Amino acid sequence: MVSLKAAVVREKSGPFRIERVALEGPRDDEVLVEVVATGICHTDLVVRDQYYPVPLPAVLGHEGAGIVRKVGSRVTKVSPGDHVVMTFASCGECHNCQKGLNGYCNDLYGLNFSGRRNDGSTPYCDEQGHSISGCFFNQSSFGELAIASPHNLVKVPQDVPLEILGPLGCGIQTGAGAVINALKPGAGSSIAVFGSGSVGLAAVMAARLVGCTTIIAVDMNQVRLDLALELGATHAINAKEQEPVEAIKALTAGEGVQYSLECTALPKVLRQAVESLRQTGVCGLIGAAALGTEVLLDMNSILFGRTLRGIIEGDSVPDIFIPQLIELWRQGSFPFDRLISFYPFEAINQAVEDSEQGKVLKAVVRLKDCGGGMQ
Repeated sequence: MVSLKAAVVREKSGPFRIERVALEGPRDDEVLVEVVATGICHTDLVVRDQYYPVPLPAVLGHEGAGIVRKVGSRVTKVSPGDHVVMTFASCGECHNCQKGLNGYCNDLYGLNFSGRRNDGSTPYCDEQGHSISGCFFNQSSFGELAIASPHNLVKVPQDVPLEILGPLGCGIQTGAGAVINALKPGAGSSIAVFGSGSVGLAAVMAARLVGCTTIIAVDMNQVRLDLALELGATHAINAKEQEPVEAIKALTAGEGVQYSLECTALPKVLRQAVESLRQTGVCGLIGAAALGTEVLLDMNSILFGRTLRGIIEGDSVPDIFIPQLIELWRQGSFPFDRLISFYPFEAINQAVEDSEQGKVLKAVVRLKDCGGGMQ
């Protein structure tokens, strides 16, 4: 067992408590990663609030980046010293994984949200010996060390700062991939992105990359809308001041956009995203709502050739897509680092509060004294 500091959520909607916990060493098919920095994602917060019932207490965190410190005897993909991004877990063996649709793995929920390994064990316990849920997205990276699998590790170049790379493992790849991999808009096409948080702005940057010529950002935060315009949006709609569907149709000669993305998880906004489409348009749903959340749609909106589809993790194969995003960042065409605000690990609750209040786009906590007293 290794002693380390981790942020533990002990009750529904409770704070992240920095505690000293014990972590098992890696098994034969596992990897021990020293966490350098971790992004805070909306999914961490919906699990904290038990929209998805991961058993508490738990160590969350699923946008980690760090350095491999130890590998199990059956691991060949990475070696100690390698720099890695930790992303979502998939089995790699089911029909969807074999087709490159890792985000739709048959065991996606179990691998990412059960809080346990497949055998029902958790690698964490507190100082009193009580078990703590871990294995969140097969990493639980809100701690100085994380246990991961080769399947959800992406090796990255060592000359790129690790502290900015964690969000590529979930939020940034979700927004960018929703455009590049899932919707695949052609050059000259139109798209509306509902929600200008880090996911939505990643989608805006991706839309510019693929050649969309009408890129409409929709939000109620004018500061975020102004940044959307800097990052590639051609138009910005403040939903406090304009009715979004009417405004989008006014910008598109009354037809609506060819593509839309819903990034807020609000049923009202999803309906707007569908109704802003022209006939044969496609709406992608990204926002993660509480289980059981329902939405009302006009059936005739769908009948006239419109499509609504869900998108998980940007339809990406992380081993391919994350290195591509890094190279685009190197070239200056995908400046996702502009979305990041850094916090010390001890200020994780302030980072969460600032994220929820819309003061920052993508909070990233830096972990101090990495290594956690490995013995």
